[in-house]
Amino acid sequence: MNDIFLKACRKEPTEHIPVWFMRQAGRSLPGYRKLRETYNVLTLAQTPELAAQVSLEPVERLGVDAAILFADIMLLPIALGVGVKIVDNIGPVIAHPIRTRADIETLLPFASKNIAYLQETITILRSTLQVPLIGFSGAPFTLASYLVEGEPSRTWTKTKRFMFEQPKAWGQLMEILSDATIEYLSVQIDAGAQAIQLFDSWAGCLAPSAYREQVLPYTQKIFTSLKHKNVPRIHFGTNTAGLLADFARVDCEVIGVDWRISLAAAQTLVGGKALQGNLDPAVLLGGQQTIEKKVDELLGELPSHTGYIFNLGHGILPETDDQKVKKLVEYIHAK
Repeated sequence: MNDIFLKACRKEPTEHIPVWFMRQAGRSLPGYRKLRETYNVLTLAQTPELAAQVSLEPVERLGVDAAILFADIMLLPIALGVGVKIVDNIGPVIAHPIRTRADIETLLPFASKNIAYLQETITILRSTLQVPLIGFSGAPFTLASYLVEGEPSRTWTKTKRFMFEQPKAWGQLMEILSDATIEYLSVQIDAGAQAIQLFDSWAGCLAPSAYREQVLPYTQKIFTSLKHKNVPRIHFGTNTAGLLADFARVDCEVIGVDWRISLAAAQTLVGGKALQGNLDPAVLLGGQQTIEKKVDELLGELPSHTGYIFNLGHGILPETDDQKVKKLVEYIHAK
């Protein structure tokens, strides 16, 4: 087992910098593209043999130091009875968005049987992988944003209005989603996931005070509840530079950051936790010299690479050349 990713999460010395990429399972890889000619995203994610195949491809093709479970953050809302479609070039579209307390009451209790396919996928992967497997979930705020907006948003106006106009209903929704997230991630860990990442992709749209009062307590609850599982816990968000000190207050081992903050600045704010990130995914669309120059600049920001995991600041872009990604992995490993 290549366990340098897990060692870096625990801030232990490693022989080289570990590398993995968000959205490495899918998007830019030829095997995934071929499958998408036949299957939609949700069918792939809910079919264990196919999901395992997609999860394995970047490990075999790119040489990364960790696999991430091929899934979708909408699988948890689906398990709660939410009607979801993944529409190409749009993203998740919710059949009946949540706008009132009565809408919240329609959510079903979480039941592990509703994600039995994920457990089976993890079992298949653990029987094959020689690198750690990362499980994940969307964070309550990000999930709530999708459920309230009804589809991806650039302003999150409906979400914020719901949060400020109906604070009790908002709290009820966040309690349901945080409790379900704890169970959802626990199932993944019990099935064999060796680390977990909580994606709060949209939390950066909030003012720090709103984040502290109406989001952070629920995120803290999730991480605290999973501590006894004894696997590394990663907290990742985008646009979190302005609230990173609060974002890093949760009981976790690793903080993931996007490219909108330097690693040096992030390291001073994360409270001694391991750090993950944060190359701009668009850099991989440039030439090899540009990629290596930007990587060197990024790595040069850290006095030590102990407790550091190389990643992008968000997911791999679909148009990325996978051979460039493979060369990047080799370049990082040679450092």
